[in-house]
Amino acid sequence: MVNKTYPEFSTHYPLLLTTFMKRPVKTYPNEIGVVYRNHITGEFYRFTWLEWYKRACRLANVLKTLDVIPGKPGEPGDRVATMALNTHRHLELYYAAPCSGAMLHPINIRLSQDHIIYTINHAEDKVIFFDDLLLPLLESVYDKIKDTVKKFVYMSDKPGLPDTKIEKLYEYEALLSQESDKFEWPYLSEDNYATLCYTTGTTGLPKGAMFTHKALYLFTLHMIAYSAFINDPTRVYLGENGVPMIITPLFHIHGWGAPFIYTFLGVKIVLPGTFTVDGFCELVQTEKVTSTAVVPTILALLLEYKDLDKYDLSSLIQVSVGGGALPLGLKTKIEKKIPGFTASSGYGMTETAPTTISAFVKKYMRNWSKEKLDEVRVKTGLPIPGLEVEIVNENGKPIPHDNKTLGEIVIRGPWVMEKYYKNPEKTADVWYDGWFHTGDVAKVDEEDFIIIADRMSDIIRSGAESIPTVLLENLAAMANFVLEATVVGVPDEVWGEKTLAIVKLIPNSDKNEDDLIEFLKTEGVDKGKITKWMLPKLVAIVDEIPRTSVGKFNKREIKQNLDKFLIKAKDMKNY
Repeated sequence: MVNKTYPEFSTHYPLLLTTFMKRPVKTYPNEIGVVYRNHITGEFYRFTWLEWYKRACRLANVLKTLDVIPGKPGEPGDRVATMALNTHRHLELYYAAPCSGAMLHPINIRLSQDHIIYTINHAEDKVIFFDDLLLPLLESVYDKIKDTVKKFVYMSDKPGLPDTKIEKLYEYEALLSQESDKFEWPYLSEDNYATLCYTTGTTGLPKGAMFTHKALYLFTLHMIAYSAFINDPTRVYLGENGVPMIITPLFHIHGWGAPFIYTFLGVKIVLPGTFTVDGFCELVQTEKVTSTAVVPTILALLLEYKDLDKYDLSSLIQVSVGGGALPLGLKTKIEKKIPGFTASSGYGMTETAPTTISAFVKKYMRNWSKEKLDEVRVKTGLPIPGLEVEIVNENGKPIPHDNKTLGEIVIRGPWVMEKYYKNPEKTADVWYDGWFHTGDVAKVDEEDFIIIADRMSDIIRSGAESIPTVLLENLAAMANFVLEATVVGVPDEVWGEKTLAIVKLIPNSDKNEDDLIEFLKTEGVDKGKITKWMLPKLVAIVDEIPRTSVGKFNKREIKQNLDKFLIKAKDMKNY
């Protein structure tokens, strides 16, 4: 007798990450799908999609053996945590854990130890999979998490277990070897929670954003569909012939969606372990990498690299930049250094899985000059199709599109997180009036492009005026002698706050603080981009600018250690 299952497998067919994993093994089983290079030893590991899929099946069986319990809608499954770099094993966990019903928690290993301990205990992680290189980090927090975590799994390219105080320790490859390479993936509810990503905790304790299979499924499909709307002649499409390298850490907001997008596309995914400048260049050259996504810091590191010209980077066409504004000056310098590829902006946050806004060339702009198009490409951009994004004033009303009025970015859509894990108070702080409130400030120009201005907490309030720091940072980066620049407010008895510019110069530059101010006057004040009173009152030239765990300028750390920068700062009162 035929078992009639309509509408379970039609109207109610679940939107699951499993769909992404199954496609390449059906379509391109014998093609190399995953390339991992150990950045310490230089050894390469290549897997066909079928080989990688079988490993994911073995891992799903391992999770059952480790007593990992699946969840159901509204009730997360056991948390499977990772302390791992960008390796094939981490990519296997990205599918085996959520697709078997557990909840993947990629631990941000760049957080402070206190915050790492907090996120593990708050998430109540049942098992932690960790890389051999991260054993010292895990040992340093072990005593404060061992009562929470039930089991630990050691991942290494070398066989055997280390000599360590960590108990209940298993070896990843040994576990896989004992299991079947066949697994019957369950048809979970699409409302099952798939991942748990914690914020970086720059304004307090990290908060855990939860994402369902459905949310990540729709995020992925909209990101792929977005490529069909692109009119930029220099931009590589997200097609099957691309060769992406995943530089964004997989422990940071789903690696910006790369594990889902590129697995579903069935392209060759290049995993570098972690980023090093020479490793990046070697992989681009050997694997003919076509695209990647980075924070602005990485572009600055490439710009500084003295051996850059020794590599053939001609395959690299598209670099997406997030985690901070892309200054036009930095974009211009790196594209001159590496002809052939185009860098463009984007915006997102942990709570939005992450991408929400991306630089976009409208169809009537296609024949504009490169200089004019580059000005478009460094704007934050337009909302990703499928999301509603508004910039609103303090009354919740949309601001005029005049390229000067500032407001807060608010968002709603299918992949914006529903709530923070075990934190209803913080959820209520961001979700109200039907919108998720980001805390980021932006303006909108006459052509509807959104331009990030600042975090609400970082805007400098001088007298009765507000100074958006990103505007000054982007302008300073235009100077050919500036590698990076950030701007913070310093307490002032008369004005409330005054502006401190912290600048890192390009190698061997002989320029000084006066040169920066003269540049800002010429390119900013004289051209009407800023007013004279916006000029920094203090300028500090430094060797390094503090960064957060995800590569953003760490303004909180700068303000906490303000005296260290004020000692180096020159008073620009003559201007």
